[in-house]
Amino acid sequence: MIADAENAADWGVSFQKPDIDLPALRKRKQETIDTLTTGLKQLSSRRNVRLIQAVAKFKDSQSLRLESMGTETLEDEVLHFEHCILATGSSPKVIPTLQLRSARIMNSTGALQLVDVPESMLVVGGGYIGLEMATAYAAFGTKVSLAELTDSLLPGVDRNLVKPMRKRLEKKLRAIHLNTKVVEVEKSNDSIEVHFECPDKNAECDATVQRFSKVLVCVGRRPNSNNLGLENTKVPLDDHGFVKTDDAQRTTDEHVFAVGDVAGDPMLAHKAAHQGKVAVDFLAGNHATFTPKAIPAVVFTDPEIAWAGLTETDAKKQSRKVQVAQFPWLASGRAQTIGRTEGLTKWLIDPETQSVIGCGIVGPGAGDLIGEAVLAIEAGIKVDEIAKTIHPHPTFTETLGSAAEVHLGLATDIYKPKPSRS
Repeated sequence: MIADAENAADWGVSFQKPDIDLPALRKRKQETIDTLTTGLKQLSSRRNVRLIQAVAKFKDSQSLRLESMGTETLEDEVLHFEHCILATGSSPKVIPTLQLRSARIMNSTGALQLVDVPESMLVVGGGYIGLEMATAYAAFGTKVSLAELTDSLLPGVDRNLVKPMRKRLEKKLRAIHLNTKVVEVEKSNDSIEVHFECPDKNAECDATVQRFSKVLVCVGRRPNSNNLGLENTKVPLDDHGFVKTDDAQRTTDEHVFAVGDVAGDPMLAHKAAHQGKVAVDFLAGNHATFTPKAIPAVVFTDPEIAWAGLTETDAKKQSRKVQVAQFPWLASGRAQTIGRTEGLTKWLIDPETQSVIGCGIVGPGAGDLIGEAVLAIEAGIKVDEIAKTIHPHPTFTETLGSAAEVHLGLATDIYKPKPSRS
């Protein structure tokens, strides 16, 4: 909303600088969470699902030892079952050299508590969590700097999708330091002193020691597979601590299934939910497998970035031939009207079948647009079928059809003749 208010000035509608009422913001956030969780409890009760809140550890492959969390008296100390679906999620990774007993050093969980709006903040990590948190705190008024160990933001994501986001983010953040390692943090009176290391002579850190009101460490997540008593079962873990499963979410222990973050990348809520349905469907006696052609991913920055299926980056790694059709939002009527022409929509097409096998979008609402692409990829839709689909005007969904038209040489909004087939 803050970004939209700023953009409205181009149309002659100006707003005062927003007043951030943190108690009200926290209250609304908690009310939203409570509404969602209370609804799940009610649905569980109506479906005769017994909900137990306790600390649980495997006693063996068919029983859990339960310990009270202090909020209620448990009916049972041992819970027996025929099958168990493990869905313990993940936690923020910890860097030993960045651990201090200080409220000024946070992980993503702490950042979401919104205790205050610090004057300055260093975000360690240029992945999707770090960028989302940097975007939010910068909007609240914090002077945010970001340090990333590699030479790019969102490593692994197609560069032409990241570029518009980085360009806009550079205007919002105080600094973005690439090729930069945070080697040490120290307590100061009213801040955290951060020591940087820039091995690349072209690195962007302008001082090896800087001070910040708070430091937010966002360097990835790890599966919650420790301290569960899995050693008392036949459940195997890989070298990264993920539970190994097959495409029905079964482990090699016939009584234990695993879904979500604990069962491997990508760590996405919608992937976890789908895997849960597959596991339950399989246990119900149906032939169910988790074999998607496309798992959508969304980075909730400003602008948003979304992709599904094969990416250009992966295609290059696999030496796979693909055709890429791009439609710049500079030619979108909808983008022009709201002043957000930095966006891009692109399809990856199989040269032999002409089916769409990947899609990438950067721009406002990209996460809401990617659903059409996921359906098209899963259904094996050909690019000409997307071009022939009537999309509403003026909307951003038009860009999906327009990108398909670019591939066919039929786009009216930009000049790109049909490529020669000779």
